[in-house]
Amino acid sequence: MLADRLPRGPLLVGSSVVSAASQAVIAALVLTHSAAIPLLMVLAAVNGASSSCYQPAAQALLPQTVPAESRRAALALSRIASSSAMIVGASLGGVLVATIGPGWGLAVDAASFALAAASIALIRVQVAPPAPSPGLVHELRIGWQEFTSRSWVWVIVVAFCFLNAGITASFTVLGPAVADTTGIGRSGWGLVVAAGSLGAVAGGVLSLSWRPRRAILVGCALMGLTASTPLLLALAPYTWALVVANFVAGVGIEQAGVAWYSTLNEQIPEDRLARVYAYDDLGSFLALPLAQFAAGPAVLLLGLQATLYAAAALILLATLAMVAAPSVRALVPKAAEPLPASEDPVPG
Repeated sequence: MLADRLPRGPLLVGSSVVSAASQAVIAALVLTHSAAIPLLMVLAAVNGASSSCYQPAAQALLPQTVPAESRRAALALSRIASSSAMIVGASLGGVLVATIGPGWGLAVDAASFALAAASIALIRVQVAPPAPSPGLVHELRIGWQEFTSRSWVWVIVVAFCFLNAGITASFTVLGPAVADTTGIGRSGWGLVVAAGSLGAVAGGVLSLSWRPRRAILVGCALMGLTASTPLLLALAPYTWALVVANFVAGVGIEQAGVAWYSTLNEQIPEDRLARVYAYDDLGSFLALPLAQFAAGPAVLLLGLQATLYAAAALILLATLAMVAAPSVRALVPKAAEPLPASEDPVPG
């Protein structure tokens, strides 16, 4: 909501500064051997709150900086850069920890947030004078109306709540455990994770030249590819098979991501876009802590293989729910023209 009522550029700068400060404090605690779990939890919460402000604002800033006909390509390029940075960042992080230690590695991470803040500060967009705010509850209600008035939006977000839970439980929590107890090993699992990021880069490149007429339907259907990882972990935990499957899944995830964000940019009024993104983030990731917590007890209760099957089934059922929804199946892109804003002026 903040990104719909405050200038988005300064909000992004402030969020990056907060993240830089919190990471710098964590680095100092590690370097001085003063890190304690409760304090790290508080700082992690600060980082999470900062990120929750950053992401909707960053997504909503794109329509203000890129012409309507170029937004899909700009979004694809942005996601390519993000996926590439994840690959480079993970590798660089390992090198830094191995050479100068985790504390100084965290200090470099803090510096990267500061550099991001300085870079964002260079962005110039036209800022409209903010309209008087009718109050927090009213603002939330307007955003909720935008979110719920389009059934394809909330259907996809609810489905992703379950889909992300299945991915998190199987890939993030159980995947490393399977790797440690099979021939995959930690180095092999690293290759599997890297393959997913490389697939995301490839998917971003593909989306620059390929846009299906029903892009959101195709993107939702491709999310079913992510079920291959838990199925392979249960049936055939071989490194090469998981590398291929995760690469292909990465391509599908990126197609879905580009289709989703470009469609939201196209369909939602610009001055309410950040609020819809905020509800999207809340709904899509609401079940992640539960999935992380429940994966272990589920293995104890059902067994590892059955839990992985259940995760795959959850992913496939969520995918089926999306592609079966009439509003998702019927959605086609509008003409490439700026979407008129609603009554309130658009913040910069």
